Formats: sequence, structure tokens, C-alpha cells
Amino acid sequence: MAKEPQTPLDDELARQEQEADGAEQAAEQAAEERLAEGELEGLINDEEPLEGSVDNPEAEVLAEKVEELEQSLAEAKDQALRAAAEAQNVRRRAEQDAEKARKFALEKFVKELLPVVDSLEKALETMQEGASEVHREGVSMTLKMQLDVLNKFGVESIEPHGEPFDPQVHEAMTMVPNPDLEPNTVMEVMQKGYLLNGRLVRPAMVVVSQKAS
Repeated sequence: MAKEPQTPLDDELARQEQEADGAEQAAEQAAEERLAEGELEGLINDEEPLEGSVDNPEAEVLAEKVEELEQSLAEAKDQALRAAAEAQNVRRRAEQDAEKARKFALEKFVKELLPVVDSLEKALETMQEGASEVHREGVSMTLKMQLDVLNKFGVESIEPHGEPFDPQVHEAMTMVPNPDLEPNTVMEVMQKGYLLNGRLVRPAMVVVSQKAS
């Protein structure tokens, strides 16, 4: 069967149909592009902030709490160190006080005993030549025993004859011009002084030289 020839009307209908198909395809492509852009924008807008971001209020609160706890811990450590140091100082002072009490507990007793020593020394010096040797020896032994006991408990005598005058341990009773000695030299010891474990119990009473006029 032979194909019928197309009329101008048929050509016009075919052209319009092709244009309609092209327009529909263009519209579908545009719609697909807008849909893709919309989904991408939605993904960007819906993205959650990263964990630990500064825009996260809970993270900021936690960071502040951590900082407060660290500061409290540092203060507690500092207070503990101070308390330990104070306890050590108190213990050291207590030990020093106990040591001083032990060393100087006999100070009053020694002061009361020194006049007895002075009397024995004076008696030995003033004994007449006619005194018996037994008497002299008895007094000398008694004095020696007395001094040995004092030395045992940390008592030592101060006999500064010929030494420079020291106001810390000497008491000047008088000053006498003496051209043969340097000024402020102990010329004579009128009464010996005594120390108890290095602490002055009684100063030595002395006569001090001064420059001759």
C-alpha cells in the first residue's frame, strides 16, 4: 500500500509536537537541577555543629566546671602544703623548747650553788700557813668534787684575766690606769663568771685597765 503524501497541515502538527517535547524535556531538566540545589542547601542548613564547638552551651558549661574543679584542687593542695609546713614548724619549735628546758632546767639551782663554790675557793686562798695539810687537802678535794659535778651538767667557769674586756660576759667593777696593758684589758678577776651550756649564768666581775693619763 502506497504511503499517502503529507499535507502542510501534517507538517505543522509534527513541528508543534516536536517543540512541545523539547519544552517538556527542558522543564524536567530544570526541575531536577532545582531539586538537587534544594537538597544540597538543606543538607548544609541541617548540619549539626561539631562536638566541642564554642557554639555548644553544654560544652561551655562543662569547661567552666572543669576549670572550677582544677582551681579548687590547686587551692586544696596549697592549703595542705601550708598545713604540713605549719605542723613541721610547730613540731620543731616544740623540740627546741624541750631541748632548752632540758639544758637550762638547772639554771636556778646552779645560781644558788655558785656562792658555795666561791666560799670554798676563798677559804682555800685565805688559809694560814699554819693550817694542817689535811685541812687544806680536804677543802681542795671538796672544791674539786663540786666543780666536777658542775662541769658534768654543762657548767663552765669564766676566768678572763689578761683578756680583752667583753661586756657580754664581763661586768666591770672599776677601771684603773695601767701603762703596761692595753686599754680595756682585764687586770683582775674579783669573782669568776659561769656559763650553763653556753648561756651566761653569772658575769665575771673584773677590774679593767684604761689608758694612763
